[in-house]
Amino acid sequence: MKKRLVAEALGTLLLVATVVGSGIMGERLSDGNDALALLGNTIPTGAILVVLILIFGPLSGAHFNPAVTLAFLLRRQIDLKTACAYWPVQIIGGVAGTIIAHHMFELPLIEASTQIRHGIAQWSAEVVATFGLVITIFGCMRSRPEAVPYAVGLYITAAYWFTASTSFANPAVTIARSMTDTFSGIAPADAPWFVIAQLAGAAIAAIFAAWIFTDD
Repeated sequence: MKKRLVAEALGTLLLVATVVGSGIMGERLSDGNDALALLGNTIPTGAILVVLILIFGPLSGAHFNPAVTLAFLLRRQIDLKTACAYWPVQIIGGVAGTIIAHHMFELPLIEASTQIRHGIAQWSAEVVATFGLVITIFGCMRSRPEAVPYAVGLYITAAYWFTASTSFANPAVTIARSMTDTFSGIAPADAPWFVIAQLAGAAIAAIFAAWIFTDD
């Protein structure tokens, strides 16, 4: 269990460091072009997910995401004790990822974001983004488990662009991104609504997957 928890913490740390760091780099190099900044944020995020799931999947399941852990709990593929151990280390790892990214780019280690992401469209986008992520995972696990890393990376790459919220789809990442006043940030007041939407999307997906991916 100790190794599994370290894997979840380290994986979430590296994921958030990539999201925040690439957002900072993209913003600095795009010369005010938000589309280029978002592209520079998207590609590294999708790529690092493939790498991290390949590395840590056999060890911890490579959740790196409290919403994904919730979905596995609802489908009884992990127990409550494991889920309760995963959730805090994912959040701690995410916050550490923001701190490390800020350190690398010579920014204050923690800054409250001023990026407003609020409203029913944004919340709906997070429900959709998280639902799609969880369905991607369970669908591939049923028929092509070896494809999970690539499918998740590709899904998040696409969801950055087809969702109004740019697909956070992860409560730990959302909390961590509320602590960066950079391109990838989210205002702390908006973060709880994103988390609620993400957990709702994961729960709906877990229920739906239990039906659609069952032969009975």
